[in-house]
Amino acid sequence: MQKIDTLSKIRDTGVVAVLRGDSKEETSKAAVACIKGGLNAIELTFTAPHADEIIEELNRDYPNGQALIGAGTVLDASTARIAILAGAKFVVSPSFSKVVAKLCNLYSIPYIPGCMTPSDIQTALSYGSDIIKLFPAAIVGPEMISELRGPFPNVNLMATGGVTLANLKDWFDNGTTIVGVGGSLTAPAKDGDFAQVAKNAKAYRDEFNQIQSESLR
Repeated sequence: MQKIDTLSKIRDTGVVAVLRGDSKEETSKAAVACIKGGLNAIELTFTAPHADEIIEELNRDYPNGQALIGAGTVLDASTARIAILAGAKFVVSPSFSKVVAKLCNLYSIPYIPGCMTPSDIQTALSYGSDIIKLFPAAIVGPEMISELRGPFPNVNLMATGGVTLANLKDWFDNGTTIVGVGGSLTAPAKDGDFAQVAKNAKAYRDEFNQIQSESLR
């Protein structure tokens, strides 16, 4: 039930904030800013220093489902286990890994691997991935989503890499389930402007809500 609940929350949030700070303080403050702005699904990449500690602290500060904290850039089973023990509710990779998939299945944690080709997607699905990350999405464009819907009509896709506020609607219009947003959301954190990160997060949340509203008409 926990895995099903997590998957439902990921789909509902629509926009996942992908954080790659240069320091623990920068990454942690950017995460808090994103949550304040209304983006409650956070992907803490393991390229950020002390990512596991940040995951633990965010879970402590936002208990009872106030935020959905996951781990990103997970390349091996050891890192996946560290992330899960720290409290990561989902695990994301830039590519597909059989060993990471098996470990996440063992712990009933959603695994979201990065794929670009139909062969990659089919392999990931066969290892139990419920959401597939199309990465890097900027290379293939939003139309790739609708093309993949032909052979994989029921696949849940997460477009990551090149998603911006300006093209957010294009991705959802073409059938993406969720998106992952990094630099265009969190760039001001490099200069310590976390208030702007919160404003950016609110802009993404408002735009997603508008897209959802239009789709129901």
